[in-house]
Amino acid sequence: MAVTCFTQEFACPIAPARMFKALILDSSNLIPKLLPQFIKSVEVIEGDGGAGSIEQVNFSEASHFKYVKNRIDELDRENFVCKYTMIEGGPIGDKLESIAYDVRFEAASSGGCICKMTSKYNTIGEAEVKEEEIKSGKDSAMGIYRVVEAYLLENPHVYA
Repeated sequence: MAVTCFTQEFACPIAPARMFKALILDSSNLIPKLLPQFIKSVEVIEGDGGAGSIEQVNFSEASHFKYVKNRIDELDRENFVCKYTMIEGGPIGDKLESIAYDVRFEAASSGGCICKMTSKYNTIGEAEVKEEEIKSGKDSAMGIYRVVEAYLLENPHVYA
């Protein structure tokens, strides 16, 4: 098995606690509400939503994937860190065994935050993952972040 890592980082005008609450703690409610054209539902199918839980994201008919299952590996509410692993569905299959994500929201001097995400692609055998093959996934993630950011800017009382 080979591991390929990608990191992305961007500044956001929203405080880390609000981004963490919206994108991590309440994603099962907020994301399908904001993006129903892409995501039908997010359900905890095993556990209580904390570390060790399994969450299933069900995509709309517009997606070329039906669903993905993510295992929550770590949920640090005090430091705004979530680590989870995509274990089934979506791109998991012939080439990929899993994708491990490390998502962090760190305070910025501006009052907003720096959002950092590291993705580790664990391949099957000697399969290789090329950056262009995962570009759409990275673009989708950034799109979700930006939609949530806009929602929080328009609704400053939400998750305050």
